Amino acid sequence: MNKYMLNSKLVSNQLRPSFGKVDLKNEIIFRWYALDRILLVCFVLWFLTMPLMGFGQEQFSVPERWDYAYEAHPALELNQNMPEGPFVRIGPKSIVSAWSPSGQDVLLSNDNGDTWKKSRIFSDTSQFKINAKAIQQTKDGVIVLAFTNIKEANWTWSDELKDAPGAVLPTYVTRSMDNGNTWTKPVKLHDDWTGHIAKMIVTRDNHIVFTSMMMRHNPGRHTVLTYMSADNGETWTRSNVIDLGGSGHHGGVTEPTLVELKDGSLRMLIRTNWMEFWDAQSLDGGRTWHPLGPSRIPASPSHGQLQRLSSGRIVLVWNRPFPEGSNSYPMVGGDQVWSAVPVSNFRGELSMAFSDDEGKSWSTPTVIASTKTLGFRKATAGGAGKYMPQREISYPHVFEYEPGVLWITTARGPLRAIVKEKDFAK
Repeated sequence: MNKYMLNSKLVSNQLRPSFGKVDLKNEIIFRWYALDRILLVCFVLWFLTMPLMGFGQEQFSVPERWDYAYEAHPALELNQNMPEGPFVRIGPKSIVSAWSPSGQDVLLSNDNGDTWKKSRIFSDTSQFKINAKAIQQTKDGVIVLAFTNIKEANWTWSDELKDAPGAVLPTYVTRSMDNGNTWTKPVKLHDDWTGHIAKMIVTRDNHIVFTSMMMRHNPGRHTVLTYMSADNGETWTRSNVIDLGGSGHHGGVTEPTLVELKDGSLRMLIRTNWMEFWDAQSLDGGRTWHPLGPSRIPASPSHGQLQRLSSGRIVLVWNRPFPEGSNSYPMVGGDQVWSAVPVSNFRGELSMAFSDDEGKSWSTPTVIASTKTLGFRKATAGGAGKYMPQREISYPHVFEYEPGVLWITTARGPLRAIVKEKDFAK
């Protein structure tokens, strides 16, 4: 600024006559020149500080595709000034959101979510854009972000082949050692089509475990697995792959969520087309998984979220297969294009239940948000649209903001809510 003022004085001395009457033409030129300089400096300052600017409520508006009317349980406190998530707390007042409008930043808040600023993840934004993601911080302060890179997506599904040969949507990880301000070069863990990354946890022994997927072929179907790191995300161990068969671009098993139990074992609930979650267990920290069979938790083909709470309870947020009070919904699939068996793709109600006994039993589910599904889409989306409801409230993120207070948001649908455990867990 001092340099600019000095230059202004030099310009002024050159344009102003040193004696006699003021030259009006030169005076006008001088004023326009000075204004031009001021505007230039303002633009440069705005450009340099743009990556650190805070976000207002309007910048977190729900994408138009998912912005429609819905009903929320009266105990929910709605707050549209929330990013979508997922979130991780890294300090008494500091939170990181893995979601950002660009898909190339994280959002940082140092005032418990009142305001946010963005922090760029990638040095080369032409190569990366985050789609699905999960985030956690280890006990050593390292933030780990797992994500799929939509920039490399290559979806090749053929209804005739009932497969997607060569389909690519890679799984990556990146880390931050300075509270999200800078990030390491992303490391690719696999190229196979990763339909979703739904959950990451840090275990009691400070190991990171997150869920992923791999598409398999002949016929095309999805399988699930986890990655585990015992060194703050520097190196990764891939688990065995759970492949339960099936056929279709949404066939097989997909989008698992997981939680660590008090005995140190890990439990996974896996999305299926069989009207309920499938159970799996790991006794070695996520290195190997053993499918246990049906969970007896009725579920739509849409992923749920398990979350261990400070109270010791486990909360589950998910979509049940039928509307509350009903035992039917129009079935789709069964054609080996969507799936090998007919499914209910009902996603119009988001339910929540609690377990006090490590997932052995659950409280009666409560619908916390709902929307009218309005039938099925007329346009297709990568071959899948005609099987999907027009509206949904699904793909939840669950974040314990403080003990007993949850943020619940949906990637598909408009829900942005604060939920108090005491209002639902009795």
